[in-house]
Amino acid sequence: MQTSLNKNKCPARAGTRPGGRPRIRGLAKVLAGILFCALLHTPAQAGPYSLTLGWNASASTGVTGYRIYYGTASGNYTNSLTAVGNVTAATISGLAAGVTYYFAVTAINASGLASTFSNQASYVQALPAAQMQIQAVAGGPVALTGTGTAGQTYNIQASQDLVAWAVIGTATANAGGALTFTDSNAANFPQRFYRTQQ
Repeated sequence: MQTSLNKNKCPARAGTRPGGRPRIRGLAKVLAGILFCALLHTPAQAGPYSLTLGWNASASTGVTGYRIYYGTASGNYTNSLTAVGNVTAATISGLAAGVTYYFAVTAINASGLASTFSNQASYVQALPAAQMQIQAVAGGPVALTGTGTAGQTYNIQASQDLVAWAVIGTATANAGGALTFTDSNAANFPQRFYRTQQ
């Protein structure tokens, strides 16, 4: 089987069982490295999301499908799903934003025997940015209120010129996603801009 992963190509190697016999006899030209050619995803969101993985089809005969492996540690795949038939994409659901996932694919034959792993691809869905509103009292503190990802802690940054930013505190979104922060030093500056950082 010949396929390729993104920009890097992996050398073709047949996996072996103890004793040196090829794992897939009918698939002599084993998966060179299924390259993920697509990581299509939904926009940043707080809840579980789905990710569609795409790869180049194997050129070898005898391939009946592909097995997609994934997990949250490089090279340690705790989950898998099987894509049956002449397919070059699969969708994985229930992934968590803010977590890096690692993926690899094997080609399988009618007996269920698999090729060696493709080269690995990784992906992390960014958490959505917090949305903030400012309530200021002349000569007094500034209250920032907004919404973010429940349980996520955000750095609150301030700037006087929109160039140099400094962290002035943190705010953690409650179970409902609401967060608040009060800048009690706001009156000490002629102007101040705010932003959040995950």
